[in-house]
Amino acid sequence: MTEKDITEKFWKALRSDRTVMLGLRNVAPRPMTALVDGDEGGPIWIFTSKDTELAKALTPDETARFTFADKGHNVFATVYGALSPHNDRAVIDRLWNQFIAAWFTGKDDPKLQLLRFDAREAEIWVDASSLMAGLKLLLGSDPKEDFKDKVAKVEL
Repeated sequence: MTEKDITEKFWKALRSDRTVMLGLRNVAPRPMTALVDGDEGGPIWIFTSKDTELAKALTPDETARFTFADKGHNVFATVYGALSPHNDRAVIDRLWNQFIAAWFTGKDDPKLQLLRFDAREAEIWVDASSLMAGLKLLLGSDPKEDFKDKVAKVEL
């Protein structure tokens, strides 16, 4: 696999599965729903409440990190980027859905905080475990050889 292949798999998996563990330097990661807007590279939008520890601790363009694992455990990533408050009404209108609505009294809820995550870099792993890898291990082969081309450190 090339870095491009690995990166494409990551964006496809993130668009599909959406749950990330998002945190700041001084705020422990929390599960959040990440909504990818536009082409690969984002931005990534996250709806939260202004009264969460994350929102209260956030400063403009703060460096944040999220970790991600798709539901099938085939793609894993640690992503670094800038996180900032960004209550753009056009974006809220475009991304609003029934799942977000369940957490708020509406798009004008005073507690609603939209966050913008601009991904800068990531380390992405694509699962190399398979029946064939297991058989190779049993036969004395080094499974790291099958895995080495399934990891990429990329600029996003």
